[in-house]
Amino acid sequence: MSGFVEKPEPIQVPGLVHLHTGKVRELYQDEAGDLLMVASDRISAFDWVLPTEIPDKGRILTQLSLWWFDQLADLVPSHVLSTELPANVPADWQGRALVCKSLRMIPVECVARGYLTGSGLAEYEESRTVCGLALPEGLVDGSELPAPIFTPATKAAVGEHDENVSYEEVARQVGADTAARLRQATLAVYSRARDIARDRGIILADTKFEFGFENDNDDNDDNNLVLADEVLTPDSSRFWPAGTWQPGRAQPSYDKQFVRDWLTSPESGWDRRGEQPPPPLPQQVVDATRAKYVEAYERLTGSTWS
Repeated sequence: MSGFVEKPEPIQVPGLVHLHTGKVRELYQDEAGDLLMVASDRISAFDWVLPTEIPDKGRILTQLSLWWFDQLADLVPSHVLSTELPANVPADWQGRALVCKSLRMIPVECVARGYLTGSGLAEYEESRTVCGLALPEGLVDGSELPAPIFTPATKAAVGEHDENVSYEEVARQVGADTAARLRQATLAVYSRARDIARDRGIILADTKFEFGFENDNDDNDDNNLVLADEVLTPDSSRFWPAGTWQPGRAQPSYDKQFVRDWLTSPESGWDRRGEQPPPPLPQQVVDATRAKYVEAYERLTGSTWS
């Protein structure tokens, strides 16, 4: 059992149709057919969307994504049309909402890994493979891979796990040409981002992207592949401080590790394998988590969060 502890009621705005509530984002469509994507301050862990929000999280994710879209614009276009919002939206949406192209989304989580950890490590320990790709002997938690790899996953509903799949399965689902384009774009974007992050003292261990096509033609070769959703944020990526990287153990990270650690501690009193939803977060966990998101933003962009 998992999902939302308390699923929010979407805000209704004249001229906008609410389409979807995700773990973090609300999706609307305007009268022109464009999308309005609003990043909330919600946070999830262990497939639950928690009852406690992290102040500024949605704005940090949105502004960091915009910064990355600029860094990647010569590699792949983004879905962003404008940061100018309709006049009648809530004031709180400023800085956390984007007007975006409506794309034909490809139902694949495009994951790039440059280091071994997480679900990739679990598979490697069983079979010396990740998503069917053979890897060398002797790798441990946090090891850098010989070269970045494309390890796709199927996109799961809220409260369910994404499932790693082979490249061949992606090709079967979306076609060989589209699968090849996804792999090429994913690894190109990861490599650019890895180098930028490394220059700022951050290791980009792995990350996931979502892509869509710009129009509805069935001939995908004539379609632009567009980078969508969020990109290279602490929610979609593993960022590690380069100065403390040490293979063979879990790495400190710029993400919601404070939340996971508290939820699995005796202090929370929560059993992640039980049926009860997780409890509210204490203020010190909220503050520490917000500080990690701010630090990631500031180190990557070189700008002060305000």
